[in-house]
Amino acid sequence: MLSLEVLAVASNNINKLLEIMDALRTPDTGCSWDLEQNFKTIVPYTLEEAHEVAESVENDDMVGLKSELGDLLFQVVFYARLAQEQELFDFADVVDAINEKMIRRHPHVFGDQKAPLSNEQIVDQWERIKESEKAAAGAYDRNEPDSILDGVPITLPALSSAIKLQNKAARIGFDWPSLAPVFDKMREEIGELEQELTDRDLPLDIDRIEDEFGDVLFVIANVGRHLKLDPEQALRRANNKFTSRFKVVEELLSKAGKTPQDSSFELMEQFWQVAKQREKSSLG
Repeated sequence: MLSLEVLAVASNNINKLLEIMDALRTPDTGCSWDLEQNFKTIVPYTLEEAHEVAESVENDDMVGLKSELGDLLFQVVFYARLAQEQELFDFADVVDAINEKMIRRHPHVFGDQKAPLSNEQIVDQWERIKESEKAAAGAYDRNEPDSILDGVPITLPALSSAIKLQNKAARIGFDWPSLAPVFDKMREEIGELEQELTDRDLPLDIDRIEDEFGDVLFVIANVGRHLKLDPEQALRRANNKFTSRFKVVEELLSKAGKTPQDSSFELMEQFWQVAKQREKSSLG
């Protein structure tokens, strides 16, 4: 339980942040840049701050994480301020909404439901409550039929979106029963991409190639889902690994008096293998 002292300090700090936001958005005396912003213009900054939070976690940088979480919180305050100015809602409404939502979606913690649940049951319960909330709010009230795939934000990274779509379909039984047929499907899709590239007359049909390449990525995301791995995180790790190894290649080239631009692929591949060996040695 949080102590009264901690709650008091947090409350005071939040009030200070709201006062800062108020000063920044006050006409004539505020910040001209902040005054020019609207809901749409700050979205890119929100996405950037969220990625910087993820980067701090990835790097195990807790000092940086504290700072980045503050930046992300400021984005929430900014949206709330814009809404307040349009008499839509304010920061207190945002806090009330998330408080109510967390209590409502955790009946096994805050309600009368006492039987312990597995993590899988908790996720299923969350999704059922979420769907009922959207139905009650008329979220799917439009001119096309409702779909179990509704509700996946179009702005999500494509790999994350693939996982969410696959999870939604899996909840109603549209899923491979094990990993083996997923690997079979992956090999099938890679074969179709290879066939598209080798069996067609020039010029290549870029649209068809993109379709086949997208199918490969989608089924690879499905492999990650079955392994309970986040493909975005896995790809970030691969990106970081590539960057680390390539910097070693650049270092070795520099010691040899060369640059990547004037080096052969064969020499860079040789140094790449050295970088891999160094990596393995450092890991024991």
